[in-house]
Amino acid sequence: MALALYRKYRPATFGEVVGQEHVTEPLRTALAAGRINHAYLFSGPRGCGKTSSARIMARSLNCVNGPTPDPCGECNSCVGLAPNGPGSVDVVELDAASHGGVDDARDLRDKAFYAPAESRYRVFIIDEAHMVTPQGFNALLKIVEEPPEHLIFIFATTEPDKVLPTIRSRTHHYPFRLIPPRDMRALLERNCAAEGVAVEPSVFPLVIRAGGGSARDTQSVMDQLLSGAGSEGVRYERAIALLGVTDVALIDDVVDGLARGDGSAVFGTIDRLVEAGHDPRRFASDLLDRLRDLVLLHAVPDAAERGLVSAPDDELAKMTAQRDATRPATVTRWAEILHQGLTEMRGSTAPRLLLELVTARMLLPSVGDVESGLLQRVEQLERHGPPAGGAPAGGGAAPEPRFQRPSQRGPDPAPAAPQAQPPTAPQAQPPAAPQAQPPAAAATPPAGHQGPPAAGPQASAAPPGLPAPPVLKSAAMRSAGAPARPEQAPAEETRAAAPPYAGEPVPPPVAPPPAEAPAAPVAAAGGVDAVEVRRRWSELLSVVRGTSRSTEAMLTNAAVADVDGTTVTLTHTSAPLARRLAEPRNADAIAAAFAQVLGGTWQVRCVPADAVSAAPPRSAPQKPARPAPTRPSQAQQPGQARQPEPSRPAPSGRPPVDDVPPPPEPPEPDEPLPPEPVDEEEMLAEAALPGDADDQRLDPEAVVLKLLADELGARPLKG
Repeated sequence: MALALYRKYRPATFGEVVGQEHVTEPLRTALAAGRINHAYLFSGPRGCGKTSSARIMARSLNCVNGPTPDPCGECNSCVGLAPNGPGSVDVVELDAASHGGVDDARDLRDKAFYAPAESRYRVFIIDEAHMVTPQGFNALLKIVEEPPEHLIFIFATTEPDKVLPTIRSRTHHYPFRLIPPRDMRALLERNCAAEGVAVEPSVFPLVIRAGGGSARDTQSVMDQLLSGAGSEGVRYERAIALLGVTDVALIDDVVDGLARGDGSAVFGTIDRLVEAGHDPRRFASDLLDRLRDLVLLHAVPDAAERGLVSAPDDELAKMTAQRDATRPATVTRWAEILHQGLTEMRGSTAPRLLLELVTARMLLPSVGDVESGLLQRVEQLERHGPPAGGAPAGGGAAPEPRFQRPSQRGPDPAPAAPQAQPPTAPQAQPPAAPQAQPPAAAATPPAGHQGPPAAGPQASAAPPGLPAPPVLKSAAMRSAGAPARPEQAPAEETRAAAPPYAGEPVPPPVAPPPAEAPAAPVAAAGGVDAVEVRRRWSELLSVVRGTSRSTEAMLTNAAVADVDGTTVTLTHTSAPLARRLAEPRNADAIAAAFAQVLGGTWQVRCVPADAVSAAPPRSAPQKPARPAPTRPSQAQQPGQARQPEPSRPAPSGRPPVDDVPPPPEPPEPDEPLPPEPVDEEEMLAEAALPGDADDQRLDPEAVVLKLLADELGARPLKG
């Protein structure tokens, strides 16, 4: 009968012990120096060399040349304590699982006082020492504390915490650990070469993974494969079928399908897996190991050279290609979902169903917590970008986006022909106001100026109880670059288009100032403050969009917190997006946009909004209270005289009320001019999602996801 590999190739000296140099080197030094203790405690996982090291320790102590770290192997003690030797009467090995009672401890104590028969020391090796009862340890306590000079105890256990503390405190504790895969492979290759059996290189990782770092378990698995090997040796297919390990081709198919988002390939592979008789739980565990390797390859590109990832060369090449086809946040999220699914599969009666549900969650980026799902969708946009030509992936015409920023909208269509208004009841019409603006000035208004609605059929009186017709913008306003408005006219324009009541005096329109040249970019960044940056924020977003659409999408809910010289501090409501905007690639794109719009050289910082809100506020001088200025109409520009609005009819039949506010109080001489008033209604109308109320605030994730969907030309992702 042939011996098992772990018995046939058991180490005989400390130099042959594999993967335990942190234990064998101190023991060799102590033996060479003659510093011998009366009790030792060897602890660690099963099959890692504790009992073998205890026998080597007894052999080194009782060698004729000892104590020595290298036994001679020729004396009676060395021959008797060899791996397959007959043993020695002075070395007693006990199994505490069957000899852990108080009576066994008393019997051992009585025998320990006798002097050795032919050796230098009497050595008691107590294996599985944690199985000794507290009463048995108490019976041994006195002799372990003060043993005779010829007596040495060696305790070996997998659970050192269960050893009585009073015993453990009187020993030298040496913790063993699992053997690393690199050392284990060298051991297997050496033993297989000694056996004369050819083994494919791809078999060794399977055996090492099945052994779990235990030398005894790993060599038992290899012994089983060697026993069933034919003349061609141990083949990969035979090892896969015998060990029940998932074929690496199935794992590659699933990872490739997840990387492409191909649900048909993923679920087809699961069906082939179940039809072949593989355990879904084992497949999920092996897939999690592959995702772990991909995470390490993303974090450490040379993980294979450094030994962090162990696999054959062809499998390493495949994993490298999978690393290039994925992103780190995506792979990390897959691993987290799969780990959670493995926990749910314990004790499940339908493991295939749970495996399919887990893979379905992995295929949907919107499933899961907000940060990981949003980061995965941003990575997809950065990697793939929008479809060519803006058309959807499935072909056909691209759908009309329902939401666009002012910088994304094209020019307004040509004005439609005036619609004939229904006949209305005769009313007293006010006298026509004289045209105060010359034709030349009307043809070339200043950039961004919105004049009063043009007289025509759109400005005619509406029947009582019906809303006023929408106001169409003039061609001069569109040629001046005014941003397009949504289809619904704001309330200000609707009220301006409604005619006044009969007999009410109509004030003449105020002529606008002469046209001015468009504002040129600031030559130097030294005089730009936060107010100026916020005013030109839409221009900055337009320039950033031309460089990186993903960066422009992430800037949707960013805000200008501070401008210190040429350093701009931006805040974002989402901490992950703030960290991504602070990356050099995105920060350089934003700084380039600042340089193009405002001139000069800029540096951009982006921090979460919580970090800014947690900082102590700056002390500001107290200002006298003043009435809040009334928001000017959309036709008014800074530095331009405000045109009085026509009166609106009061509700419930009351007489009309003049809605002209009092003039704002001029600023004090020692204070800076107040910032330009911002029309919040107009901003919300331009940025809010369809159907949102005017006073609704934007959700950061909803706006970003909507922008991503518009760029990809697909339906918005919900989640």
